[in-house]
Amino acid sequence: MTKENSGKGKIALVTGGGTGVGKAISTALLEAGYTVVISGRRKDVLDDAATSLASGTGGTVKSITADVSDPNSVAALFEAIKSDFGRLDLLVNNAGVNVPNIPMEELTFDHWNSIVGANLTGVFLCTQQAMKMMKAQTPRGGRIINNGSISAQTPRPNSAPYTATKHAVTGLTKSTALDGRPFDIACGQIDIGNATTEMTSKMATGVLQANGELASEPTIPAHYIGDAVVHMASLPLEANVLTMTIMATKMPLVGRG
Repeated sequence: MTKENSGKGKIALVTGGGTGVGKAISTALLEAGYTVVISGRRKDVLDDAATSLASGTGGTVKSITADVSDPNSVAALFEAIKSDFGRLDLLVNNAGVNVPNIPMEELTFDHWNSIVGANLTGVFLCTQQAMKMMKAQTPRGGRIINNGSISAQTPRPNSAPYTATKHAVTGLTKSTALDGRPFDIACGQIDIGNATTEMTSKMATGVLQANGELASEPTIPAHYIGDAVVHMASLPLEANVLTMTIMATKMPLVGRG
């Protein structure tokens, strides 16, 4: 099965699909033949992204505004997908936010809640709705891929809420893989290290390291992430990539910091 036809006739949802890594994933899925729904909180950004994605790939894209931290908004998102397409074959839980680079004791409760809401509660709410749909549809089943981040393995300085949510996503990935197993629902996680996006633009000027120094870190093109997700998604449901780490080879993740 080639990349170009691996998703033919299939429906995918990419949360946070209008910018950065999410847009790169959406592009790769469209090129693989998927019909792609992108969601996010900003309608203007989503609509612009949908237009550029469709014109760039020739694929079918639908944008639906949704706040993944709001259960009513998530329920409406999945109801719209069910109404328009009748099924969902792939959910990519990509939406998320990061923290200000300040000491833990200076973070506000609002900081904590906003990060937990987007990065963890959102994954749970979307997974919950996807599980309901995938169990009930014919043919039964589907795949869920969670964006974990290398912070799910190793934290950066001053990243407690973000790191906590990404560790929790790993637990949620494993629970989803287990609970989905009897219903032909596979769940895996991709941990990304330094994909080139607006969020990682500061990597070139210097990022705080564990030893207190600032150091420039290499990045990789975001389309590599899209290709990796397409690979995970192209497997038959009897096979699952439970965890994948894709990172810039020379970034300072392994070794002593």
